[in-house]
Amino acid sequence: MQDMLFFATDTVLAWLALPGVGLSAIFLVSTLAATLLPLGSEPILFAYVREVPDMYWPAILVATAGNTLGGVISYAMGRGARRGYEAWKARDGEMAGAAPTANDRDAGDRWHRYARSVLDRFGPPAMLLAWLPAIGDPLCAVAGWLRFAFWPSLVYMAIGKFVRYLTITGALVWLFPGGG
Repeated sequence: MQDMLFFATDTVLAWLALPGVGLSAIFLVSTLAATLLPLGSEPILFAYVREVPDMYWPAILVATAGNTLGGVISYAMGRGARRGYEAWKARDGEMAGAAPTANDRDAGDRWHRYARSVLDRFGPPAMLLAWLPAIGDPLCAVAGWLRFAFWPSLVYMAIGKFVRYLTITGALVWLFPGGG
């Protein structure tokens, strides 16, 4: 069984090898990295850009598209979780003979209330921070939970992720010149 797992992992890594697959690997890894999986997409993007410098802009755009798609997946999961929670509370309230109250929907400690007030104040522009490590991925899910408007959230999310890839990849290319 362990040999089979090692073979499968080896096969997937070989399939994603650069520059053979290139942009599709960047898209896949960037999408997965924007979910709650602990994965970074910058190393594969930088490796590809060093190997194929002429593909700098397409690689940045593909990474941005993939990472934005991952953020949209997290957003949809947050929105779906909210619907499920509300349906569960409505069903639970009917069984107990009472409808859910505002306190039931907005329960939380002081930090929760503060974070929610900040996000409510900024709304979709808060999604510019969706690129931040450890904060960005859950932020996308919270935006769905709080029912931020989808299209503005998508635009701000994409802008933030684009600027991140542009800055990090540009800095890495500047610090470590060379390539194919």
